[in-house]
Amino acid sequence: MRKVALDLGVRKTSYCEVQDGQVILRETVSSVSSLESLLGPEQPSAQVAIEACREAWHVHDLLSSWGNHVVLVDTTRSRRLGIGQHGRKTDRIDAEVLALALERGGIPAAHVLSPHRRELRRWLSVRRALVESRAQLITTARGLAREQGVTLPRCAAPHFAGHARKRGQGELRVIAPLLTLLETANSELEIVEAKLAELCATEPVVELLMTTPGVGPTIAASFVSVVDDAKRFRSPHHVESYVGLVPTEDSSGGQRRLGAITKKGNSYLRSLLVQGAWAILRGTDRQDPLRLWADAVAARRGKKIAVIALARRLVGVLWAMWRDSKPYNPAVLASASSRGTHDSARTLDAQSQTMASVARKRAPKEVALQA
Repeated sequence: MRKVALDLGVRKTSYCEVQDGQVILRETVSSVSSLESLLGPEQPSAQVAIEACREAWHVHDLLSSWGNHVVLVDTTRSRRLGIGQHGRKTDRIDAEVLALALERGGIPAAHVLSPHRRELRRWLSVRRALVESRAQLITTARGLAREQGVTLPRCAAPHFAGHARKRGQGELRVIAPLLTLLETANSELEIVEAKLAELCATEPVVELLMTTPGVGPTIAASFVSVVDDAKRFRSPHHVESYVGLVPTEDSSGGQRRLGAITKKGNSYLRSLLVQGAWAILRGTDRQDPLRLWADAVAARRGKKIAVIALARRLVGVLWAMWRDSKPYNPAVLASASSRGTHDSARTLDAQSQTMASVARKRAPKEVALQA
């Protein structure tokens, strides 16, 4: 089978084909669709290597439909293939390095998300952009109001524009454009969240994961969209490493040196898991085993370290629940070892309490206005 590599770019894509360790063909095109004469259905099938990125999903589907075998290269490990070696990095060189590595074998392949999980991640990305934009608009509006001696009320983000208009009156006309954008963002967020609810309704695992304390629809959906398939990981530690919540390590000479977390993988999911850990640590259920475990860590190391440790453990719990198709069971978690997360049979009473917790998480919450 032919060995080909593509270096995808915004304006151009570099094509490189190798045989017996030698480059036999190079091309530079403006788009991947222009490569049909080289990789199309009328040509001999090829094994094609491309670095993983958002565009790579579309390219993967297109080239696969043409009859090729596409290998997505894990970008976090691409340097070990020789990309950027000796300070030389261009599109032509990158494509050649990938093609030669493909011919040698042993390329660190990346996981290809299923189409439904890609759609889920797209809408989560839209929601994230809208939420972050809304937060920035509110922060800016509050700052401009304070410049004029007006303190705007604390309230839920969806209600901020309405309360600001009532409190500001005429002296805050400068923030009127920001409030208009806020109202637009709120209406668009309602549409996006309705679409996410529709997508999550076809994902039973999302509701399963929501039985865990501190885990709502957004965290559960994000976890599903990133992990995609629980069975592709051998242990909780592999998932924790995948999302960048394990410590860095620089051990040598019999001495083990651990540092801060690696922060590899999906940064948005990692931030959501940390928020979920804070929700558990600040929650009202002080007897939950996750809360008790985090409190013990906080007493020894402080709350900040305890939150990261709890987020890491939360990953393992969610993965084990997904793997075993079992809802959260605090009794089993309390009796399990730190490495074990297998569930046993739950009572009907415990199941009803869990489902009630999920319903409360799905219900919209009104935040009281604070003067």
